[in-house]
Amino acid sequence: MKSAPKIGLLFGSFNPIHTGHVILAHFMATHTDLDAVWLVVSPQSPFKVGQEMLSELERFELVKLAIQHNEQLRALDIEFDMPKPSYTIDTLDELHRRYPDHSFVLLMGEDNLPGLPRWKQADRILAEYAVYVYPRPGVDATDVNAHPGVQVVEAPLLDISATFIRDCVHTGKSIRYLVPEAVEAQILAKGFWR
Repeated sequence: MKSAPKIGLLFGSFNPIHTGHVILAHFMATHTDLDAVWLVVSPQSPFKVGQEMLSELERFELVKLAIQHNEQLRALDIEFDMPKPSYTIDTLDELHRRYPDHSFVLLMGEDNLPGLPRWKQADRILAEYAVYVYPRPGVDATDVNAHPGVQVVEAPLLDISATFIRDCVHTGKSIRYLVPEAVEAQILAKGFWR
C-alpha cells in the first residue's frame, strides 16, 4: 500500500517570488522526506496589512511562471476564496478537507519561529502538523528543537528579499538572476513597481 503523499507548504505573499523562494522550495522537495512542495500564495497576511502588493492573481501568475518546469513544485491559490486576512490554521484545515489522503508539513524560516505562539491556534498547529524550519540570515534560533514537531533543516542560506527586488525595479536597476527569467520578463512587460 502506497503511503500518503507528504507535502511541504511554503506560505508567502511572494511579492514577487524570487530565486531564494524557488531554491528553498526545490531544496525542501529534494533533500528531505517530502514528496513535493506547494507554494501557498497568501492574498493578505495578517502581518503585512497595508503593504503595497500586486494583486493576488498577478502574484499567483508569477509563482506559476517561476516553477512551471518543476514537477515537484506547485502553486496554490486556496486562500483566495477564504476569509481575509488568511490564518495558517484555517488553510491547513481546508487543505486537510480537500486532500484527506495527504500529510502536510509547514515550512517556516527560523525568523518566524519566535512569533509562532502568537499565531491563531498555534497550539493546534504544533500538535497536528510537523514544522520544518530553515535558516535565515542573522537569526540564531537556538531553542528551535524545543518542540518535538519542529525539525531544523540545514537548507542553503539565501539573503534575497522581495523588498530589495521591488526597489531595484522602481529605480531601474537589473533584477536578473534575483528572480527566475520568466518572472523578470513578466515584471518588465507589465511594468510592475515602476
